[in-house]
Amino acid sequence: MTHYVIEFAGLMAVWAVLVVSPGADFAVVVRQSIVHGRRAAIITSIGIGCSILFHIGYTILGLGLIVSKSLFLFSVIKWAGAAYLIYLGVKALREKETHTPEIAAEIGQDVKQISAWRCFLMGFVTNALNPKAVLFFLSLFSSLVSHETPIAVQGIYGLLMAVSLIAWFVGVSTFFTLASVRERFMAWGRWFNWVTGMVFIGLGVRLASQQAN
Repeated sequence: MTHYVIEFAGLMAVWAVLVVSPGADFAVVVRQSIVHGRRAAIITSIGIGCSILFHIGYTILGLGLIVSKSLFLFSVIKWAGAAYLIYLGVKALREKETHTPEIAAEIGQDVKQISAWRCFLMGFVTNALNPKAVLFFLSLFSSLVSHETPIAVQGIYGLLMAVSLIAWFVGVSTFFTLASVRERFMAWGRWFNWVTGMVFIGLGVRLASQQAN
């Protein structure tokens, strides 16, 4: 049991650094927080966390080895992820000026509430198509976790990693939906959509240019 605790502690030390590092997941949650509010951001966070279970699943089953040995499959994941981020960026650029529901009601602007399923799917797909997450589980997870560690224990590792990721992004969602914080971003008007759109496109272009190590 002590061995598993030490192993998990080492895994989480590396995982914690990756979790708090800004990237596509962070950008998606922040935009959801500002544009659609806390509910949408938290559901998106849950989608991101569930995607970790997807990664840990194929890693434990050994399917990840196929991807790690195939430049073609890695490229498919990379280009799909890049295309999705660019799609989110273009969509943000095309959106009208963002207002809080209260202000939108005052000026007579219709606000369509985004569905829970769409929020979840956005978070799940963003993380699932992120080669950084794929490479983490194909390389770091496999090297930090012994092959002798039972599959059930590895599954518990993955579940706790998913929970920690969800907890982090719920915290991010809570912070960026504080009235004072959200209103400051809303004050940017259409510039907020332009900046976040360019961030997504930039992440997509950077992702497309990455090479498998």
